[in-house]
Amino acid sequence: MFKIKKTLQVLISLTLANMPLLCVAQEYKLPFKQDEWIKDYPPFRIAGNLYYVGTDDLASYLVTTKEGHLLINTGLEESVGQLKKNVETLGFKFSDIRILLATHAHYDHVAGMAAIKKATGATLMIQEADVQLMKDGGSSDAVLGKYGASFAPVVPDRVLKDQEIIKLGDTSLKLLHHPGHTPGASSFALTVKDQNRSYKILIANIPTILSETKLSGMPGYQQVGKDYGYTLQVMKKEQFDIWVASHGSQFNLHKKHKPGQAYRPEAFYGRKDYDKILSEIEATYNRRLQE
Repeated sequence: MFKIKKTLQVLISLTLANMPLLCVAQEYKLPFKQDEWIKDYPPFRIAGNLYYVGTDDLASYLVTTKEGHLLINTGLEESVGQLKKNVETLGFKFSDIRILLATHAHYDHVAGMAAIKKATGATLMIQEADVQLMKDGGSSDAVLGKYGASFAPVVPDRVLKDQEIIKLGDTSLKLLHHPGHTPGASSFALTVKDQNRSYKILIANIPTILSETKLSGMPGYQQVGKDYGYTLQVMKKEQFDIWVASHGSQFNLHKKHKPGQAYRPEAFYGRKDYDKILSEIEATYNRRLQE
């Protein structure tokens, strides 16, 4: 599916409180795009100070604190206005976003980073192995790089390593390096709480294997097969109460939450579907190794 070539003309206009109008117009080659990636989805509270602010399938997460907020993933650049609206619908200020993070540097998760960083002045933090992808707009990607830059290049402010802690206010997130899908692909672990209890959260980067990935190694990513093998093993051992992922479809968002539904952290309990998707990917991994 990534052989499909599409050209996207992007025009985003954001009017922020106490900020001038920001206009970004740029052409990038997108290997693939789904309607669900830009379809609107009402924002909601997952648990404690963790909120879903993404689209129908591209997940973006807002972690709120009294010192400002963290945003994980942005979706496509054309969805930045929608993301801003979702944040404000929940009662928070878009301009209070202080830290930007990403589960991995593919255009469907980071294409809005440059615009949001410019609009908010937030600090962009990226796992060290994905820094170059952010700098060149994805053109050095081992699989998708043949299409050229697929998102606006942006230079990270802070380079993160495995197990590094990101702190803001009274909230701490731990970066878990889960490479394969990209060299710097990462999950995030944090603990949130409400009036009833605390919840261990895993924002998982599910290690999907793209059809054009050669596990024997590719120019620019020779150890991709080894990285996938490592990630599949360590992700099986992760412990959590609630898990979500980079795509809503990966954690059955639409079955677990309906628009307008009341606050129900328990809807995201359990790991049966988490173990199932990892098992399916591992089967694909083993088959592809044999091929």
